[in-house]
Amino acid sequence: MLAVTLWRGLSDRSYWEALPERLGFGPALPAGGLWVHAVSVGEVQAAASLVRALRQRYPQLPLLLTTSTPTGRGRARSLFGDEVGVRYLPYDLPGPVRRFLDRARPRLGIVLETELWPNLYRDCARRGVPLVLASARVSARSVRRYRWLGGLVRATLARVVVAAQSEADAARFTALGADPAQVRVVGNLKFDFELPPRTEAQGRALRATLGAARPVWVAGSTHDGEEELVLDAHARLRAARPDALLVLAPRHPPRFAAVAALLRRRGVAFVARSTAQPVTATTEVLLVDTLGELVLFYAAADVAFVGGSLVPVGGHNLLEPAALGKPVITGPYTANAAPVARLLIDAGAAEVVADGAALAASVTRLLADPAAMRGAGGRGLAAVGANRGALARFLALLEPFGGAPGAT
Repeated sequence: MLAVTLWRGLSDRSYWEALPERLGFGPALPAGGLWVHAVSVGEVQAAASLVRALRQRYPQLPLLLTTSTPTGRGRARSLFGDEVGVRYLPYDLPGPVRRFLDRARPRLGIVLETELWPNLYRDCARRGVPLVLASARVSARSVRRYRWLGGLVRATLARVVVAAQSEADAARFTALGADPAQVRVVGNLKFDFELPPRTEAQGRALRATLGAARPVWVAGSTHDGEEELVLDAHARLRAARPDALLVLAPRHPPRFAAVAALLRRRGVAFVARSTAQPVTATTEVLLVDTLGELVLFYAAADVAFVGGSLVPVGGHNLLEPAALGKPVITGPYTANAAPVARLLIDAGAAEVVADGAALAASVTRLLADPAAMRGAGGRGLAAVGANRGALARFLALLEPFGGAPGAT
């Protein structure tokens, strides 16, 4: 694991930052605090409302947020600053886990979605630290894979409370070995996320700098092999709408330079966001090579494509553009957020496209039909609103645990 981290650091030096934390080292924290784990950027974003609610409800308790990736760590720091302790979760080995818990000394651990770490969970149980899986989900395919691990998964799940997203998820966790008495259906915390203050107003101001009259679409959180498909789609779109602007936001910062090089090879007139150069009428693509701004570009755009879905990555957060009233387009690979994708698709708020040609056709059709865009955006807003409430149910679930509620 150290070798992998060091190897990744050759292309992204952020992997080498705070390396001792991955081995469980770091300053000791005040004992008896709350600990939330969110593996990467998407989970950190989903955890934001939960973290704020915990701070409001239990202001006397210190709060630690752990993550596993540099981008997740960076996003956590930008969201919470010094209000919340942020560090890496250690490797799941006895020594690092022991050192981490010796320093963190939490009274309650909350793990977003499905992160099963046998050594960590065993040591928490030994120390009497309750663990709750929040927004827990597991697919039928994952159940088959986990069953190969047999008793290891059963022993791990027997030590936690499961706050499942759905009845189907609850049944699958029980089948894998979770105690039925400790499994509850709470819902998906992602629906309770809060947009940053003034997002829509800032989006309108941003749109004015992009060109209020020209059509603008976003391809957010794209991956290797996907930018080519998106650029093919944009070329097709510009054949019908020569003034169309694409806002292209690669998922991972280490790929920013590679995507810029791709744009140059293809002869695309582009501006990199980091240069602060103005977008002019001749600009075909705005490359978002900065962090933390994607939601603003969703707010500024007419149509949003969410990446990681035209290539077999599993997709990313569809809720942000839907909550902003934007029509959403996704590829067929949505396993990372399958329930959300299915909900928005069934509601008529999101479309599925198979390739670059279909993406071009969908964007072209939507941009030519403002009523269709408003309809899809409105249905997305309604779907998000109708599914809020998981956060309140989850906070109620925490009440019986000695520590968080009313703790001193």
